Amino acid sequence: MNSKTDRSTPTVRTRAELLRQVMDWKRAGETVAFVPTMGALHSGHLSLIEKAREKASRVVASIFVNPTQFAPGEDFDTYPRDEAADLAKLASAGCDLAYLPTVEEMYPEGTLTNVRVESMSDLLDGIYRPHFFYGVTTVVARLFLHVQPDVAVFGEKDYQQLQIIRRMVRDLAFPIEVLGAPTARDADGLAQSSRNLYLTAEERRNAGALQAALHRAAMRLGAGALPSEVLGEARTLLSHSGFGKVDYVTLVDPATLLDLPDAPLREGTAARLLGAAWMGRTRLIDNISVSR
Repeated sequence: MNSKTDRSTPTVRTRAELLRQVMDWKRAGETVAFVPTMGALHSGHLSLIEKAREKASRVVASIFVNPTQFAPGEDFDTYPRDEAADLAKLASAGCDLAYLPTVEEMYPEGTLTNVRVESMSDLLDGIYRPHFFYGVTTVVARLFLHVQPDVAVFGEKDYQQLQIIRRMVRDLAFPIEVLGAPTARDADGLAQSSRNLYLTAEERRNAGALQAALHRAAMRLGAGALPSEVLGEARTLLSHSGFGKVDYVTLVDPATLLDLPDAPLREGTAARLLGAAWMGRTRLIDNISVSR
């Protein structure tokens, strides 16, 4: 439908237009991969498009700044938006179609139904942003119904989100394969995020300490150190590196997101180390796989 030399990606703004195109592809025997985004695209998003292209013959990306995942006082109104630049980036990555629905298209007047993955949504980020995953799962479920993809790709940077969506797909029997893509990072290790644009120059110089602290902690845990000692060291390192409030640094079971016991990891045990901390007014999150 388009080539990488196109200036922008074809767009649709209603569910009806979207379904006409997707159904045409499926009648022709093609498969569809889906990458949901909130725009302000960077190379991390484009790596998701590339992974989607490996898994299906057509790729749809959505751009929708979802109001239900922002609490009052958060950055919904100031969240970065640049539709023309985003569409050009999608084209450069080989995206076949961009879905840019309105709020009214996603949440028709009188809507009463929402989706929530219990328990998992109340952990980690759910403690500090209790509204967040309620909005995420609701909008992703609606987007899945609109796009009807065979495959959906999400970044591992938002690891809790990825695992919650996997659980939602399993519980509701969506016929969709959910894939995680490795976190895209800058040269200093900082996970790429649209909100990195909020960092001042000095804050940006210090922000890579989050990944460095997690990497050091993962190495220590892999060598058999006690989690409580390692996690305390990581929090101290973040505080000394210019981070203000540290919301959490924790070691969890990768599937359930529940804290692991305060004991050295057993050989072969899978674990995930997650952290969230504030650099100035910007909340940064990251995670890393841990094994022994």
